[in-house]
Amino acid sequence: MNSKLSKDQKIAQCFSPAAFIHDSEENYLAVEQLIREQEIGGLTFFHSRHSAAANFEKRAEVLDVSGTLEKMIGLICRYQAISKIPLLISIDGEYGLAMRVEKTPQYPFAITLGALKENAPVLIEEVGYRMGLDMKMAGIHLNLAPCSDINTNPNNPVIGYRSFGTDPQKVAENSMAMYHGMTKAGIGACLKHFPGHGDTQTDSHLGLPVIQKTKEELRKEELFPFQYGIDQGVEMIMVGHLAAPALSGGREIAASISREIITDLLKTEMGFGGIVISDALNMKAVADLFPEPGQLEWEAFHAGNDILCFSDHVKEGVDKIAENASEEEIEAAFEKVWALKEKLGVFDFKEPDVPEFDWKSHSELQSQLAEEYVSMVSGKIDGGELRKLAAEGRLAHRTFFHREPNSFAHKLEVLFSQNLEKVEINKAEKVIISVFVPSHKPLNRFGMDIAVLEEIRSLAQAKSCILVHFGNPLALRHLGKLEDFEAVICGYQRFEESQTAAAKLFA
Repeated sequence: MNSKLSKDQKIAQCFSPAAFIHDSEENYLAVEQLIREQEIGGLTFFHSRHSAAANFEKRAEVLDVSGTLEKMIGLICRYQAISKIPLLISIDGEYGLAMRVEKTPQYPFAITLGALKENAPVLIEEVGYRMGLDMKMAGIHLNLAPCSDINTNPNNPVIGYRSFGTDPQKVAENSMAMYHGMTKAGIGACLKHFPGHGDTQTDSHLGLPVIQKTKEELRKEELFPFQYGIDQGVEMIMVGHLAAPALSGGREIAASISREIITDLLKTEMGFGGIVISDALNMKAVADLFPEPGQLEWEAFHAGNDILCFSDHVKEGVDKIAENASEEEIEAAFEKVWALKEKLGVFDFKEPDVPEFDWKSHSELQSQLAEEYVSMVSGKIDGGELRKLAAEGRLAHRTFFHREPNSFAHKLEVLFSQNLEKVEINKAEKVIISVFVPSHKPLNRFGMDIAVLEEIRSLAQAKSCILVHFGNPLALRHLGKLEDFEAVICGYQRFEESQTAAAKLFA
């Protein structure tokens, strides 16, 4: 069949524009029109325009819209039904479907998995495998994850919790473990954001980040996990919207549209023969550079991208590429996309039922993971001394940034046979402080109010305190000097299982 396709049809197979799950009927019809008229190769699903805009408008909230999973599966079936060539369905689910779809299994963030003490690659592969199975059941073929970025800059506004850590070797091994897990489940995955987004201070949704490092420095750090992945046979890499002048002849140009970075460095020098996919082409780091519709798509294709993600100008992009690209370039990209579709079973589309998730098994895995990542960062806890203080009414517990009753407080109550939150601070000799960080993104001190942070810092200076921190560990720096606390426990996530594992450390 593919030999009968026209040049335009082959180019269109390289396009994967955005499809929003929660949207207007008018916009659903517009997607159908794109499928019918442009014969696009795939769609990348997002929760809603509102959640996609949260990055641009520096918002951290998530819309709670019911029935997201059912709606997404309904749309996948609706769009597949009218597409002459079955669509490659992708999603950006770094910590599972839950990143885009409520009421689906959520797995720990990469930064959390990077803290696993034992069997990290084995456990991370299992997480990738479970995530992949969840997605496959929902009709998704490709997960645009994991991040192979290294957390080299603590002020990074866009990577942070999405990175496996600061050590290039560990990041390389962990991201490949996640990749292998997903491919074992029968879905595609990709390493991102080449050449490495870790050491940047600008969010590429808003502007162009620039990495001012020499090529040698980049080779030892940023490029290392990607080279490791290439040597291990990784089949897809996503290129980010960030500039590395040392890799592009001194020019401050986004890697995603740089032929020097994609074709010369990634493909030729580093030996990558797989599929290159662009980061979302609507992001301001590149979208504002080319006012003429279609020009950006051509620049991205010419640079060496095989799949163009989140293009806002499909028709014009196809026309520009048809006008400027050589037959060989078009054929090479098309063949890669077609082979990927064959490999991932895209041509055997069957309407998926709404999956029933095995929540018990999911919780068991979460508990196993939490036992390995919940950790004592500093100090130590003397359970006997705490029990004695509790019996004398001199041990208190205070929870911050969590309104409802929480599992951790309940576990402490059971452990010490009383409600420590009712003990007055002035009568307490020791205070357990649990902090539930409101946001995993660094904006506005991870969503933590300054007055409340002051209260925590003052308490730590006035009393002997044990800090239990549930959330992104990068937020710890806002809680004052860690040496002001007698002990610090990092719980990494708010999950019930993380709270249970943290409470065990007090037994």
